Amino acid sequence: MEERTMALARLSDNVFPSFPSMFERFFEGDMMDWNGGNFADRNATLPAVNVIENDDEYRIEVAAPGLKKSDFNLNFENGRLTISSERKDERQEKSGDRFNRREFWYQSFQRSFTLPENVVNTGKISARYEDGILYITLPKRDEVKPKPAKAIKIT
Repeated sequence: MEERTMALARLSDNVFPSFPSMFERFFEGDMMDWNGGNFADRNATLPAVNVIENDDEYRIEVAAPGLKKSDFNLNFENGRLTISSERKDERQEKSGDRFNRREFWYQSFQRSFTLPENVVNTGKISARYEDGILYITLPKRDEVKPKPAKAIKIT
C-alpha cells in the first residue's frame, strides 16, 4: 500500500519569525510568557497540517497543542472538509481595587480541504484529539478503492 504525504504550512517572508513577537513584548512591558508557549497561546493563525492518502483513506493531522477537543468544529459537506476553532480568554492581575494588568484575547482559524467528488464514505468519518494533534480519518468508498488485478485464464 503506497502512502503519499504532503505537509501544508503557511510560509512567512520574515527571516526571524520570533523576533517581532519578542520585540513587541518588550515594549508591552512584559517579557514573561503567561501561557505555555503552545499554538493556542500564541498569535498563530494557522496550525501546521499533514495530509496523507493511501488506497483506503485520507488522513489529516492538525498540529494545534493547547486546545481542547471541544474547541474544534468539523464539517463535511459537498466533498469539502472544514476544520475550524474559536477560543476566547480573559486574564487579569488585581491588587486591591485596582487592576495591574488585564488582557483579553481571541483566536480562531479555519482550514478547508476539497476532496474528489463522491470518494469519501461520509458515514465513517472519524476524528480524535490526542497530545495536541487532531487526527481526522476520511475512509474512501469501496467502489473507488483500487481493485487487485484479476488473472484471466486463456482457454
